[in-house]
Amino acid sequence: MSAQSPVLFLSHGAPPLVDSALWVDQLTRLGAELPRPTAILVISAHWEAAPLTIGSTDASTPLTYDFWGFPERFYRTTYDSPGAPELASRVAAMMPDGEPIAHDPRRRLDHGAYVPLTVMYPDADIPVLQISLPTLDPERLLALGRRLAPLRDEGVLIIGSGFTTHGLPYLDDPSPDAVPPTWSSEFDDWAHGCFDRGDVESLIDFRRKAPGMPYAHPTIEHFSPLFVALGASGNPEQAAAQPIDGFWMGLAKRSLVLN
Repeated sequence: MSAQSPVLFLSHGAPPLVDSALWVDQLTRLGAELPRPTAILVISAHWEAAPLTIGSTDASTPLTYDFWGFPERFYRTTYDSPGAPELASRVAAMMPDGEPIAHDPRRRLDHGAYVPLTVMYPDADIPVLQISLPTLDPERLLALGRRLAPLRDEGVLIIGSGFTTHGLPYLDDPSPDAVPPTWSSEFDDWAHGCFDRGDVESLIDFRRKAPGMPYAHPTIEHFSPLFVALGASGNPEQAAAQPIDGFWMGLAKRSLVLN
């Protein structure tokens, strides 16, 4: 019997985040502290598709290099983790009767999934599956997380991969060590308090209640995976551990462990 796995919300960063010694150290230590997963299920900000779509379970399917303008070495990254067909079947069986489910055998892990996994589990020896964000509605994503929660009892690590702030169009200084803009630091401070208090009601209404909006999230897909993670936690109103914080390029990389 596998130990129940925690749930993560990770601020995954662009591919160059792997050049940040601090982030790599933080994420490496986090991976070492977690129970070893039997499999990993990732919901990334970079894949929106309705209905819920299950990605490739074939390890030979190429990674999804869903970015541009970076040095060539980032397009040569590989992560040959085993496919997870059994997990794909379990996920499909957990969805409500009559709710459509799609499969995309051509789409494997995008950088929201494989970038943090190359740091946490560099041996790529754990089966990984990615599914799409079928909606950006927080309530519906919470419900999706609740449906996925039993996977934790099977040792599956569920990861919502986004970014605590993601106002790329409003960055005046995109250097890695830039001083965070006010809208980013204020949103991060607000989110920190909500995570400490388990204030799910405020998080659901972040577009109206959070300071720094809409600059912190001019589009909301990078905050949306949080709600799948909260739903899968089983008790989203408990305080969340926040092992990673700080900023990169002025963006808040606060990340959560939910038990």
